[in-house]
Amino acid sequence: MREEVKQGEPELKRRILAESFGYRSFRPGQEDVIDCILAGDHVLAVMPTGAGKSLCYQVPALALGGITIVVSPLIALMKDQVDALNLNGVPAECINSARSRHDNVQAWRRVALGDVRLLYMAPERLVTPRMIAALKKLPLSLIAIDEAHCISQWGHSFRAEYLELGTLRSAFPDVPIAALTATADQLTRDEIVDKIFGGDATVFVSGFDRPNLHLAVEAKQSPKRQLLTFLQRHQGASGIVYCLSRRKVEETRDFLVAEGKQALAYHAGMDSIDRQACQERFLAEPGTIIVATIAFGMGIDKPDVRFVVHMDIPASVEAYYQEIGRAGRDGEPAEVMMLYGLDDIRMRRMFIDQSDAPDEKKRIEYRRLEALLAYCEAPQCRRQTLLAYFNESLDRCGRCDLCDHPRPLIDGTMLAKSVLQTVMETEQMFGVGHIIDVLTGKSTDKIERFGHANMASFGSGKARPRQVWQSAIRQMVAGGFLSIDMERYGSLKLTDKSSAVMNDGEAFRMRPDELRSAVGATSKRTTSSAKQMALNPADEGLLGHLKQVRMKLARERGVPAYVIFPDRALHDMAIKKPMTLDAFADVHGVGQTKLRDFASIFMDAIRDQQTASP
Repeated sequence: MREEVKQGEPELKRRILAESFGYRSFRPGQEDVIDCILAGDHVLAVMPTGAGKSLCYQVPALALGGITIVVSPLIALMKDQVDALNLNGVPAECINSARSRHDNVQAWRRVALGDVRLLYMAPERLVTPRMIAALKKLPLSLIAIDEAHCISQWGHSFRAEYLELGTLRSAFPDVPIAALTATADQLTRDEIVDKIFGGDATVFVSGFDRPNLHLAVEAKQSPKRQLLTFLQRHQGASGIVYCLSRRKVEETRDFLVAEGKQALAYHAGMDSIDRQACQERFLAEPGTIIVATIAFGMGIDKPDVRFVVHMDIPASVEAYYQEIGRAGRDGEPAEVMMLYGLDDIRMRRMFIDQSDAPDEKKRIEYRRLEALLAYCEAPQCRRQTLLAYFNESLDRCGRCDLCDHPRPLIDGTMLAKSVLQTVMETEQMFGVGHIIDVLTGKSTDKIERFGHANMASFGSGKARPRQVWQSAIRQMVAGGFLSIDMERYGSLKLTDKSSAVMNDGEAFRMRPDELRSAVGATSKRTTSSAKQMALNPADEGLLGHLKQVRMKLARERGVPAYVIFPDRALHDMAIKKPMTLDAFADVHGVGQTKLRDFASIFMDAIRDQQTASP
């Protein structure tokens, strides 16, 4: 069968792409991965979110025949992908713990009868001896492992159950395995190749740039108000707000609801039924904001997420990249913004220090945190710094806050020396707040108790606002000129680089913090959903009508609206106004099954809207 596929491969894979999925051409990187799988090779594909990773195994699944097993870590993701495939006329099933035993048995019967081409399962169910034995009796043609970074203990979302997937190679020696992920630095890629493929796999890295995302970082000043200012640019849009703790999730949700926003909370402390209902609302209802911990989001396939906000810094650049990857999956402009401050750095260092990880892993996690801090304090073009972490280079992007509003570095050496002198005089025993109290000459019980009002540095910095000292200390910690001692309750400590500033004449350059207004911050970018072609008012009205039709169909079928058609397809319809089946087949994302099932409904809607228009 594989030889037959190879002989007719170019025509077959393109026919499948057009007839089953409604696309006329592959995206960059997809075809190389597909060709490798069709040749029977093991593959690791690292592709940015929104680049079409799923098609890299779905097209081969249909070309090879037999059954493709897809390993997925999340039940909600399985359901959405199965629903989308079935609506495209591709027979797919999932077996998981959220379904009744009867439904799972019926799904397996369809698989055993050969009526299913793709079967989605969680890793722990797949690797049971009973399931392995059952699959060996079936014509297995491909195994696809989605979110493959979960296997890496060096990665940002390690899942212990993924480790057992390394047994698949020996259990099915003649079946190609494809591992796919959007986020894997070199260390993570090496571990995936070793654990899943025993070191033998072709690795494709398609690049990490997401040019449609606008990147921004702001120092925390008034976080909730900063969030509200940001959201003023995204009225009626769907987005995700990440918080570090469950308590902060609920507080932020309550704040947004009080401000009139349609906001939901999601965290691991909620009942699983409530979490599922919350996720389904987010996927189905336009304009919903979900406030969540990192428990939410892996594999979320909602294309029209227009923004992602981090109220606290994530664990690493990899984690950050994965989380912002949930924005703009439809390829249209989206905006991501992170707030961070000294307390974030302290908390992240505490998490690493208090973990049970071996020292080697702690050292790596510290280096990853330092890379994230370098991104937060980047002197120019934030995208350059982000991509450099993944060993990619880029000219200034023009799509980040530092390109929009260049902020030159200033000489902060005198401020740094004042801070370091104060830390030294207080014997490296106190945290940020106390050091700033000393510098600004603030009278407190602690200063009185320790006699710090008698020090030379007391009040030496009172001419400058506290925010300036907070900014200087934050950037000194990020740059390694100070460290935070978690064993001594977050006290500031001197480092080798401290000595270089104090004694060797090394300069400390810093960037002044800036809190811009909502109007000024948007002057150089488009934050609303950009269209492939401008719509006139009549077409905008037609697009709104088509969205109502789509929502009705989605509710009838119990699927998210984008599974019926993505916004891009509706936009295409609003411009082309197809009135024949041939014309409708030319709409983006219309394959044969959707042409059969939906063409007449949407053509009638277009006709009705045109008739109703004056």
